[in-house]
Amino acid sequence: MNNWRSVYQNKLVSAAQAVQNIKSGDRVVTGHACAEPCALVAALVARAAELDNVEIVHMVAMGSAQYAQPGMENSFRHNAIFVGNTTRKAVEEKRADFTPCFFSEVPRLFKDGILPVDVALVQVTEPDAEGYCSYGVSVDYAKPAAESARLVIAQVNNCVPHTGGAKIHLDAIHLLVEQHEPLIELKPPKIGDVEKGIGENVARLIPDGATLQLGIGAIPDAVLLFLENKKDLGIHSEMFSDGVVSLAEAGIITNRKKTINTGKFMATFLMGTKKLYDFVNNNPDVELHPVDYINDPYVIGQHDNMISINSAIQVDLMGQVNAEMIGSRQFSGVGGQVDFIRGASRSRNGKAIIALPSTASSGKISRIACELDQGAAVTTSRNDVHYVVTEFGAADLRGKTLRERAKSLIHISHPDFRSSLTAQAEAKGLI
Repeated sequence: MNNWRSVYQNKLVSAAQAVQNIKSGDRVVTGHACAEPCALVAALVARAAELDNVEIVHMVAMGSAQYAQPGMENSFRHNAIFVGNTTRKAVEEKRADFTPCFFSEVPRLFKDGILPVDVALVQVTEPDAEGYCSYGVSVDYAKPAAESARLVIAQVNNCVPHTGGAKIHLDAIHLLVEQHEPLIELKPPKIGDVEKGIGENVARLIPDGATLQLGIGAIPDAVLLFLENKKDLGIHSEMFSDGVVSLAEAGIITNRKKTINTGKFMATFLMGTKKLYDFVNNNPDVELHPVDYINDPYVIGQHDNMISINSAIQVDLMGQVNAEMIGSRQFSGVGGQVDFIRGASRSRNGKAIIALPSTASSGKISRIACELDQGAAVTTSRNDVHYVVTEFGAADLRGKTLRERAKSLIHISHPDFRSSLTAQAEAKGLI
């Protein structure tokens, strides 16, 4: 595309000018997590007094989410497909909505017109010589949303790393806004003794040559600490963060043994610090693709020795997993947990692991419960669960009767709760 520079200049406007094209009643899908186009979102919020009932759809918001603050509800209605720190209160107070959906199915909401997209706000790199921009650290549903939208507005940011995989051409972008600013960063979590205990127990289940999926937080990062003696690990994951970089630099993650996409770090989005963003920038071994590919259980299951590691809020004695609610309060969402558990279950020698601390509230509540809290949803069914791991051990639930499951789960619960859990299980007829 020899004339891309003139096309670029013709589409270049200010953020304020770009968002003038958003009308009351529009559905706006924003870029995800650390790829949030902050300049565009801020310009949209600045128009609050002029707008009514603009629906803002996204998963995790890493920005300030001013549109979800009290007093904004007449101008904006947030539709959360995953609830995060900055949007949780709005959902709880019914000033925002929550839509349950497997992460892998989100693109279909847009592409099939279930949630028709009026405007997509995305963040991209500067164009390459052919006029293509990289989506940087978030392809997931950004690419399907952009392909489905009536209007695509892109924040061009030279701080966004160029990642391999999915790209967008200037011809597919209607308006461009240049705003160069550091990406949102996710700082590494604090890892305590409990997380280290869980990480060590999980690491024992990971063989050399395994392909890993890791979630977000202290537990997945703790697992990485105990993989220093492993060989030729691979990554096919919804996301990855800074911990993976250290293992790659140490030669532990090589991707050489992956059954498909051999040699490649495969993900759909990234969350981390500048260390991660520098690692992936122009790295030919890193590819980001839409979530309906990365999280497709059929694709995941094509990897031999696929190890899926996810966390939870509660597991009951039948093996049901609640990973998204505290009582009847929506805390997060399903994300890709079920996608990867089902994919790992399809894998030859695959293992699906739910890892969680044995207690919550400073040891006052057992996360291994006789029953899930009243009002809580089942995120992962008892039919899907394979391993449950705490700092006290690992319970393999596959092929186990309800009685055997209850005993195995009580065995890995905190010692302070084992007698009460046993009594509750007996009263319920589980053991």
